[in-house]
Amino acid sequence: MQKNQLYMIVGALAVVVIGLGIYVYQEESQPDGVEIRLDESGVSVEQN
Repeated sequence: MQKNQLYMIVGALAVVVIGLGIYVYQEESQPDGVEIRLDESGVSVEQN
């Protein structure tokens, strides 16, 4: 029973590390600056 619990803890930690890595990658890949969009509802300006 102890090995099963150890495997479960290691698997949960691996999932957390992978999820955190994906989150950090997405946050770092967003461009800095100002985003200007022109569509049917008008012009929108957002600062990143």
